[in-house]
Amino acid sequence: MPLKSKPTGKLISFEGSEGSGKSTQISRLAAHLQQNGREVVSTREPGGTEIGEQIRNIIVHNSKGDEMCAETELLLFTAARAQVVREVIAPALVRGAVVLSDRFLDSSTVYQGIGRNLAADPVSRINHFAVGNVMPDLTIVIDVPTEVGLARIRQRASDLPDRMERENIDFYKKIREGYLLLAAGMPDRVVVIDGTLSPDTIEKKIWTIVKERLG
Repeated sequence: MPLKSKPTGKLISFEGSEGSGKSTQISRLAAHLQQNGREVVSTREPGGTEIGEQIRNIIVHNSKGDEMCAETELLLFTAARAQVVREVIAPALVRGAVVLSDRFLDSSTVYQGIGRNLAADPVSRINHFAVGNVMPDLTIVIDVPTEVGLARIRQRASDLPDRMERENIDFYKKIREGYLLLAAGMPDRVVVIDGTLSPDTIEKKIWTIVKERLG
């Protein structure tokens, strides 16, 4: 479902390496928005739909996942993205909701393009084929040093690291550098927040940015 006219809703995407604290801040921002009378739709990538969640399971939990080539990974991520855009995000924007997405197309630019060394042009073309004209109004990158993110992953009590979380430190350093480069090139859309600050401080900074940028 491409957007045929300017939607009244807003799409805010959250990006960052594993362990950056995106999920916590998405939940807190959703509460602020709901308290201000806005409908909020939260989703995640890959996932957000029944089809997307099945694709997510292939990407992160499949027993043969370590044999997956970079091109397959890119196409699976963007397939899930195409589904969630048409099934969830676009309809929500049309009716005026604020959509909070835990990752969006910038993840493929950074993880598969920079992290997996895929050429930028095909990644960009596949990305835009998947999302059509649905683009974030604001992207918040929560930035943490690589060592901090990895330490947070190890401290998670209940979940075993998934396929993406098991990558080595050099991969994560490339991811962090990729997000900072992305933000430097798109300052009108992408804002970087220091993820080593306290959760309450990060929450306040994000809420201030959302009010300033999106009203």
